[in-house]
Amino acid sequence: MSGGAEQYQVYQTSPEGDEKLLTQCMKWRDYALRKDRTVQFMFQSLARAGCTMPTERVWCEHCSPSLSGGYRPDGSVTLCSNNVFSQKHVAETMVHELIHAFDDCRAHIEWNNCEHLACSEVRAAALSGDCRFLNEIQRGNISIAGQFKRCVRRRAELSIKMSPACKASATVATVDKVFDACFKDTEPFERIP
Repeated sequence: MSGGAEQYQVYQTSPEGDEKLLTQCMKWRDYALRKDRTVQFMFQSLARAGCTMPTERVWCEHCSPSLSGGYRPDGSVTLCSNNVFSQKHVAETMVHELIHAFDDCRAHIEWNNCEHLACSEVRAAALSGDCRFLNEIQRGNISIAGQFKRCVRRRAELSIKMSPACKASATVATVDKVFDACFKDTEPFERIP
């Protein structure tokens, strides 16, 4: 999920007992920053593109139930402590949100433009690991032929449906319009990881 804070609800205070989730999320975040090669690659790619993001701009908060994380155009990434469930999930969520940061850096995304948002969501779903085969099996989406592209399309549609900038009725058409070009754009990677 990307765009302004109005696109998703982040609670300023955590519910009672959420301290353990926040602590675990921060441990997973710190580990990903130190050890995950793809997370490190994204930070390096942002710097090469002229948009250094301090690691302190990635933090954990309690969020609404449907979100794992979010990117804000102020250059910050939120990880949703109540909705991330493993080290791998945190790393994939970080990469997803850092793809949005990279897109914002190189293309100056207009987050209220549904086509811009859809393109960034297609890229983030394709490049972050969201649609890896094992993730899809865990979601109950079991198919071999064409599963990856179907997943990327579905994940992009789900994300832009949450944006007030996009009409829910136009979600499929908007993703269809940008899909081919945005799916082929694998920057900063040489190919889909």
